[in-house]
Amino acid sequence: MRQEKMETAMRERFWERFTLEELTPQEWEALCDGCGQCCLLKLHDEDTQELAVLNVACRLLDIHSCQCSDYANRFDSVPDCTQLTPALVKEFTWLPQSCGYRRVAEGRKLAGWHPLLSNDAERVHRKGISVRSFAVSQDEVPEQQLESHIIAVLPM
Repeated sequence: MRQEKMETAMRERFWERFTLEELTPQEWEALCDGCGQCCLLKLHDEDTQELAVLNVACRLLDIHSCQCSDYANRFDSVPDCTQLTPALVKEFTWLPQSCGYRRVAEGRKLAGWHPLLSNDAERVHRKGISVRSFAVSQDEVPEQQLESHIIAVLPM
């Protein structure tokens, strides 16, 4: 029993001491700040090599909690759901500057509001960093209206 607890315990201040590649699955999940921004839909324009970020969230995102409503089965329900990996974190320039994964990958400190530092999962929402205040569900937006929900255009 004790060994089992040791395997699931997170290492102290792991985000400062280890690279993304060295994190345990539990540490990896804990590094997520719960903003929900990675669950916003994106449109890639092949001609301009730009990425349009929408205020439309994946249909599985619970917009209030900014958590996936079916995390364990998300890839079955949403085949194009992106599973972040250390390599993809470095590749995805669209991840917000505030993203815990991005900050660790870039050798920066976590923001003071991050749940690992603040012990307050609601702070990301109170600070206005999460999508809670502006996202709408994919179920509410017809596909032909997606372009009218663009909130940012980023170079690729």
